[in-house]
Amino acid sequence: MLYNIFLSLHIISFTAWMAGMFYLPRLFVYHSQKDTGSDSSETFKVMERKLMKIIMNPAMVSTWVFGLLLIGQIGFEAMLELWLQIKLLMVLLMSGCHGFFSKIIRDFANDQRGHSENFFRYINELPTILLIIIVIMAVFKPN
Repeated sequence: MLYNIFLSLHIISFTAWMAGMFYLPRLFVYHSQKDTGSDSSETFKVMERKLMKIIMNPAMVSTWVFGLLLIGQIGFEAMLELWLQIKLLMVLLMSGCHGFFSKIIRDFANDQRGHSENFFRYINELPTILLIIIVIMAVFKPN
């Protein structure tokens, strides 16, 4: 019963986190098209900051917490299984991507434009690729 509760909360958390990871880079694409200091640029700053602080950060933390609780439920010897090692590596990379997105938000907040619109279009694909690998590992558990 406890396993199913943790699994449900893990899936809910991960879904919320991924929604933000998919949406935020699109905001970056649109934000990069706006002039620095414009009303629309300032609106994007608020949207990006709130998405990160209110949705993405708590969702990432709860994804990790419930994921680790799930590992505790199945036994820490599961950490020796290749599928779980790969999944955790991909989740670490997703967390790194999250951190990178946080840096971009800070750059935009300071009116620093270090990346092009095309860069943001490409970086938008990274969470999708990581998600595909994570789901395949969790569902099929290949060894």
